Amino acid sequence: MHPLQTLHTFGFPAFAQQLEYIHTLAEAKQLLTNLGERAHYILGEGSNTVFLEDFAGSVFKIAIKGISLHEHPDYYELHVGAGENWHALIEWCLARNIRGFENLALIPGTVGAAPIQNIGAYGVEIEQFIHRVEYLCLSTDELKSLSREECQFAYRDSIFKHQLAGKFVIGMVTFRLTKSWQANARYAELKELSNPSAQDIFAKVVQVRQAKLPDPKKIGNAGSFFKNPIIPLALYQQLQQRFAELPSYPVNEQQVKVPAAWLIDRLGFKGKQLNGIHCHVTQPLVLTNDGSGTGEALLTLARQIKQAVKQDFAIELENEVQLVNNQGLVHV
Repeated sequence: MHPLQTLHTFGFPAFAQQLEYIHTLAEAKQLLTNLGERAHYILGEGSNTVFLEDFAGSVFKIAIKGISLHEHPDYYELHVGAGENWHALIEWCLARNIRGFENLALIPGTVGAAPIQNIGAYGVEIEQFIHRVEYLCLSTDELKSLSREECQFAYRDSIFKHQLAGKFVIGMVTFRLTKSWQANARYAELKELSNPSAQDIFAKVVQVRQAKLPDPKKIGNAGSFFKNPIIPLALYQQLQQRFAELPSYPVNEQQVKVPAAWLIDRLGFKGKQLNGIHCHVTQPLVLTNDGSGTGEALLTLARQIKQAVKQDFAIELENEVQLVNNQGLVHV
């Protein structure tokens, strides 16, 4: 049995029957070819994964490294290994005056996880920079690649969560960042900045995230536990009659996005704790483990929150964090 406690940021004690590190897609192909029906889980930095209990299968941790830069007249092209740290890549780029990623500073995890989640923050989503994603198809053992359009990106979503779920290992992501950079400082606290540079935006995002969010190195957590729900405009207008202060962000003519943190806070969950699992006191979208929590307690509190939000607002919350039990993924 192989310990997993230090390999996921929630920090529950858990074990896997097998743990292997993957350094190349060729190595992935060799290790994953004959899995058959045996349970397996592909792991990045564990910042969006919670092992609720021991895992009766194989865990494959992605350790594919490398950054190569190709400069073109109008843009930079980066080929980045899936195992590279996302925040470290932003720092690497800014040190070379390559701008565009700065709004996404301090998002935990690896480069390979970024397209799966279509990570986003402060008015920017990673999809706008992705050119191609190279991966190993586990059902055919073929090395394949997808263009940005083929990845079917949506809010915190991609093809990797649907048609390709459980059937891929990402090895390399190719990004293109324009040289005609323009600051994106229209969102939240970034509005305070006047004519900011990319470094100014980076520094502000880091400052705000560190002030609001608990450091997973100090207290177990996996960032935002729930997605911000996208709801019909008609439902939002109904809710506005009861809650005039309910914030919203337009998605299209028929839908708006509302902050899950506001809904959870409104229902009084901020600061609530259950057997070592806490709803964070400054950011109720984050659930934490004080070191004594269990997977059962996490599921119980998360389900209480989800049920209360549905009952009071008629909104179905969806967990953003990947929850893994004995056999694989589960949902709140």
